[in-house]
Amino acid sequence: MSSTASSTVDSAFGAALYAETDTALDTGASLLAADPSADAELARRGREFVATAWQRGWQPADVVRIVRRELDDVHVRLAAALIHAQAPYDGPRGPRWQAQLGDLTAEAEAPGAAGTSESTRSVAAPPGTDRFSHATTVLELYRLLLRLPALESLDEPTHRPGPASGRGTESRMLTRIRALLAKAEATGFPEEAEALSAKAQELMARHSIDEALLAARAPSASAPGACRIGVEAPYEQAKAVLLDAVATANHCRAVWNEPLGFSTVVGFEADLEAVELLHTSLLVQATAAMTKAEAAQRAGGRKRTKTFRQSFLAAYAHRIGTRLAAAAETQVTDDLLPVLASREVAVTDRTDRLFPHTTTSRLRGVNDAAGWTEGAQAADRARVGTRPRLP
Repeated sequence: MSSTASSTVDSAFGAALYAETDTALDTGASLLAADPSADAELARRGREFVATAWQRGWQPADVVRIVRRELDDVHVRLAAALIHAQAPYDGPRGPRWQAQLGDLTAEAEAPGAAGTSESTRSVAAPPGTDRFSHATTVLELYRLLLRLPALESLDEPTHRPGPASGRGTESRMLTRIRALLAKAEATGFPEEAEALSAKAQELMARHSIDEALLAARAPSASAPGACRIGVEAPYEQAKAVLLDAVATANHCRAVWNEPLGFSTVVGFEADLEAVELLHTSLLVQATAAMTKAEAAQRAGGRKRTKTFRQSFLAAYAHRIGTRLAAAAETQVTDDLLPVLASREVAVTDRTDRLFPHTTTSRLRGVNDAAGWTEGAQAADRARVGTRPRLP
């Protein structure tokens, strides 16, 4: 790295990263565009921003989510490429982190023009893109990365605990659950969707119970983990309530971060996987049911669709929560209660340590009677089944 290249990047950053004006951004982009020798240093600084985000509690999926929320697709591709470029410099990471890196593969920006070195590829301008426009994109992304706030650290073991012999069974179980939920989301027949969702919930419950029994019979050093799940606008309050209901029913706790658009779910690994799967499926089914109900309302001359949708999703989340809570209370046998109680204590303790200060909020804008009625009825149709009793 030459001193000239470092000086160019310093000058560009001084002009563009600490001032939110278009003029400052143009000045920094012009400096970078005029000095191709600065590309390697620019890429190195980008990896430093990513590494700093990790130190502040962010994970790959979190960074991509916030970039997608605040900027454009070109910035998402650039962020994914920087994350991949930083990966070889990171220490050992857990399975969930590695899975996030795998999910980012399709997002990563294509390699630059022939002759681009590995050290600069993450910020190299794609073929056909002028250097000034690309430098502007890079600086806009770096502005965002520079201002990321600190998050709770969701450390996970680099290897999931448990007997190796059980991992294949778990993989087959989760694959089957995903397939059932995908079919429930895709079918146009409500009765078929109900049956598929019920079967998926039954398998989730069985999987969770199997894990709890295994912990009771062969105690291990496993502890609750945590993951972040995006809760995106619009109608994010109702979506957060739905996620909280699903988390509670599956022995987890959910804490919503409204400004950053995600909830942190705390629980044991098998239960976290169940929450992710079921929440995604129920949200897809709710959206499909809402769109259908809204179309019927508009056909009858109704025009106020925003309040209808907000009330629909709020009622859907409320009704799903009521039914899941009832199922969780009545379908567990007495011999399982001690281990479930100990796991609940562990989950609560981890949640309290991660979030010592939380507040509650009330749903806003839920004042449409037709939307509430339709949402509650849709939740009843989205039957998720009950927890099977142990033999």
